Amino acid sequence: MAIIKQKIFNYPLHITHYTLIESEVKKVRVTELLKNASIDLGAHVKDKQDAISHLVDLMEKGGNLKDKEQYKKDVLAREASGTTGLGDGIATPHAKSAGVKAPGLAAMTIPEGIDFQSMDGNPARLFFAIAAPADGADDHLMILSKLATMIMDPDFKEALIKSTTKEEFLKLIDDKEDGKFQAPADSANAAPVSTADHIQILAVTACPTGIAHTFMAAESLEQHAKKRGISIKVETNGSGGAKNVLTAEEIAKADGIIVAADKNVAMARFDGKKVVITKVADGINKADELIDRALAGSAPVYHAAAGGAEAEGASDVSNESLGRQAYKHLMNGVSHMLPFVVGGGILIALAFLIDGFMVDLNSLPADQRGNFGSITPVAAFFKNTGGAAFGFMLPVLAGFIAMSIADRPGLAAGFVGGALSGANGSGFLGALLAGFLAGWIVNKLKTITESLPDALAGIRPILIYPLLGILFIGIICTLIIGPPIAAINSWLIDTLSNMDPSAKVLMGALVGGMMAIDMGGPINKAAYVTGVGLLTQGNYYVIAAVMAGGMVPPLAIAFATMFFKNKFTENEVKSGPTNVVMGLSFITEGAIPFAAADPVHVIPPCVIGSALAGALVMMFGCTLMAPHGGIFVVPTIGNPLMYLVAIFAGAAVGAVALGMFKKAPQK
Repeated sequence: MAIIKQKIFNYPLHITHYTLIESEVKKVRVTELLKNASIDLGAHVKDKQDAISHLVDLMEKGGNLKDKEQYKKDVLAREASGTTGLGDGIATPHAKSAGVKAPGLAAMTIPEGIDFQSMDGNPARLFFAIAAPADGADDHLMILSKLATMIMDPDFKEALIKSTTKEEFLKLIDDKEDGKFQAPADSANAAPVSTADHIQILAVTACPTGIAHTFMAAESLEQHAKKRGISIKVETNGSGGAKNVLTAEEIAKADGIIVAADKNVAMARFDGKKVVITKVADGINKADELIDRALAGSAPVYHAAAGGAEAEGASDVSNESLGRQAYKHLMNGVSHMLPFVVGGGILIALAFLIDGFMVDLNSLPADQRGNFGSITPVAAFFKNTGGAAFGFMLPVLAGFIAMSIADRPGLAAGFVGGALSGANGSGFLGALLAGFLAGWIVNKLKTITESLPDALAGIRPILIYPLLGILFIGIICTLIIGPPIAAINSWLIDTLSNMDPSAKVLMGALVGGMMAIDMGGPINKAAYVTGVGLLTQGNYYVIAAVMAGGMVPPLAIAFATMFFKNKFTENEVKSGPTNVVMGLSFITEGAIPFAAADPVHVIPPCVIGSALAGALVMMFGCTLMAPHGGIFVVPTIGNPLMYLVAIFAGAAVGAVALGMFKKAPQK
C-alpha cells in the first residue's frame, strides 16, 4: 500500500518516512479539518477550472485562507505539474501555500462527473481539496495519506458520492476512521468493482543478468495493473532463481498472460493459452499496452514443443524475427555462463593480487615468472579454483544456447561442443557457433526420428539425441569450425596486442560507448560479451574499457542531479544519488528510469561520457583481470589510479553534457 500511495501523491515517500506520517496523522481526524461550510454535495460546475475555483471558494468559507488568490494560484501550479485526478472518479487538488492560515479540507461531489484529466481518463465525481500553510509541516501529505487509505474502498467512495446531507457525509467519514463503516446491502448501483475469483493477469519477467530489468519490469506491471483495479501476479526470474512462481491453477484460470523476457523461461506450462510474449524493456515502458493486449485476448495461442517437460525452455517463435530468436538463445547461454565468469574471474584476479603483494617478481628466476598468480600456496588455491570455474564457462555457454533452441535434448551436444571449443583454441567464438549448431542438429534429429514406431519413441531422448548430437557436433567442431576460428582468435589477439596506441583508444571509445546506448540491452551485452571473450583469451584491456564505460551512465546521472537540479523533476533529484552506488557497482541499469523518461536528451550525453572513459582506459594502459565487480575490484586493476581518473572524467563530462542538453521539466 505504501508504494501505491507513493504513486498517487507523486511524492517520494520511503517506508520509514511513510511510517512516521502514519503515526502523526492519527492525531488529527479528517472531520476536524472538514467543516460544514466547506462541503457541497451535488455541485454544478462546467469544467476542471470551474471545479478548482469552486473548491477554493469552499475552502475560504471554512476560514482556512488568508489570501484566496495566492492559494488558488498555488493549486493551479501544482495541477500544472501533474493532474491530481487520481482516477476511479476521485480528484484531490491541493497545495502548500502562503495563502493558507490553517490546514483544512474542502469536499465536493458531482454524481454525473466532469472531465478532470484524470490518470485513467474517467470523469471525476468525488473531490477533496487540501490546504496547508507554507511554513508548516507537510500537513497536506498527511491528510492525503489518510484519505487515500479510506477512499481505496469503492463502497465507501460510492457512499460518499450518494450522500444527500452534509451530516451523512461527515458521519460516513467518522465511521470509516473508527472502522465502523459497513457497505450497503444493495450495491447494485455502485461503480463496477472486480469480483473475479481468480488472478486476472499473470506475468513473467526475466533479463539475462536477472539484476535490474527483471524487477523493474515486474514493478511497472504490478503498479499499472493496481492503478487500474486489475489483479496481477508477476513471477520474477532473477539472479536468485524464479520467485513468486505461477501455479498451474492460476494459469488455468487467468484472463491473460504476459511474458516479458530477454532470455527463455519455462513456457510449456502455458501450452494452449494466449500469451503476450515481448522483451523485458516493454514491461518497463509499455505496461499498460501489454495489459490491454493480454485482457483483449488478441495474443496468439502458445503451443509448447512436443515432449512435455522437454519444453521447459521453449520460446514462442511464431511471431518473432530470426534476430530476436537468436538474441534470446544467446542470452540464455550468457545468463547461465555469467556466474562462472564472475566468480571464477574474480578469484583468478585475487590470485594475481595475492602474489603481487607477497612476491617480488624481479627476484624470481626467469623460469618461475611465468607461474605468477600461483607461486604462493594461497594464490595457487584461488587460481586453481577460479580456473575450474572458468573451465565450465564455454561448455555452459554452448550448452544452454543449445538447450534454448532444442530444449533439454540439446544440452549434452551443446556442452560437448563448448568443451571442444575450449580445447581446440576456437574459444568463445567457437563455443557460440557450437551452441547454435548443436541446437539446430538436435532439432533436425527430432524431425527425422518422428516417424519411428511408438515402441522406439522412448529411446529418442535418452539414446538417439545425445549419441548422434554429440557425434555430429564433435565432427563439426574438430574438423570444420575449430581450425578457422582458432586461427581468427590468434590473429585477433596478435592484432590487439600489437595495435597502434591510437587505434586502441578508438577501440576503447567504441566498446565504452556501446555500454551506454541501451544500458543493459543487446548492444550493451554485445560489448560486455566481447570483453569477456577476450579476457578468456588473455587480453585484459578491452574488458577494462567495457567495465569503465558501463559504470559511467549511473554516475553521470547522479552527478547531474546534484549539480543541475533544475533539469530534473523533484523525484529524480531525490533518487539520483542512489545511482552512485549503482554506478560504482557496475550496474548500468540504474540509469534506465532516467533514460526511459527522456531518451533523446539523456542517452547521448551518457554515450559521450562512457566513450571518453573507455578511450582514457586504453590510453592509460589500464588492465582488468576480473569481469565484474566495479569499484570493488580496483585492487586487481593494472594502473588503478588512472582507471579511476578515466571513470570519473567520463562521468563528469557526461554530467555536464546532461546539464547542457537536457531540457528542464515543465512546471
